[in-house]
Amino acid sequence: MNTSNTLQKLRKFLEGRTGKAIADYNMIEDGDTVLVCVSGGKDSYTLLAMLMALQQRAPVDFRLIAMNLDQKQPGFPAEVLPAYFDAIGIEYRIVEADTYAIVKDKIPEGKTTCSLCSRLRRGIIYRTAKELGANKIALGHHRDDMVHTLFLNLLFGGKLKAMPPKLVTDDRAHVVIRPLAYCPEADIAKFARGMEFPIIPCNLCGSQENLQRQKIREMMADWDRRYPGRTESVFTAMQNVVPSHLADSALFDFRGLTLDTPVDVGDIAFDPPEIAVAGGIPVTVAAPG
Repeated sequence: MNTSNTLQKLRKFLEGRTGKAIADYNMIEDGDTVLVCVSGGKDSYTLLAMLMALQQRAPVDFRLIAMNLDQKQPGFPAEVLPAYFDAIGIEYRIVEADTYAIVKDKIPEGKTTCSLCSRLRRGIIYRTAKELGANKIALGHHRDDMVHTLFLNLLFGGKLKAMPPKLVTDDRAHVVIRPLAYCPEADIAKFARGMEFPIIPCNLCGSQENLQRQKIREMMADWDRRYPGRTESVFTAMQNVVPSHLADSALFDFRGLTLDTPVDVGDIAFDPPEIAVAGGIPVTVAAPG
């Protein structure tokens, strides 16, 4: 295993980001049992590593159970994850369910399989959490996933919503948490390579390059190349929502708006930050020094 100084710094950075997300959203509390979903990909391996490290010094006591769903994909190395879990000393459950055959039977060749596959996986995960007495379910989605989901819903779904760091399941039996919400994908990938995790590729949908989500990934990658920091900026915007400057009447009473209605900012919100207004006349504010 690579234990270089660079890897240790990266581990510390990711642990810090993970710990902050957990604290900011109160993801894990004393007495929780957390089912950690491990697919065999870089994100879920990193998630498990972060939670195990934080468990050692957290101010609260919580239990971790790793779970893998063996979907019976052709060539899936079923022995890899049990051996890994045994090696790191984590309690775990391997669940076998032939969702691969169901997806292949229901989805025509060439069509995207992620939606049905996700629904099937979700049902099995929730059932397993109930069986094990887990009240929290931890998923390995990171900051980039959340930003990509925002644009996916915005451009293809007509909704301004993303992937939340914490939510209650539809049956109200569990709380789903995403402790890697503040972690950039590039850093997770570097960490996974340095740790030499035994990565298991997804043969079911990983090669479907025509997915809408893949198009969003390419778009954001292009933005970040040309204007570094765009993904981080969009994620920050997701945490700084101004309902009075959108158009959803369920979030802000536009019909009842009067001169006395309190709002965060008015039309000043549309001015560049370096422009001030004095007596109705725009004035350029010189930078100090």
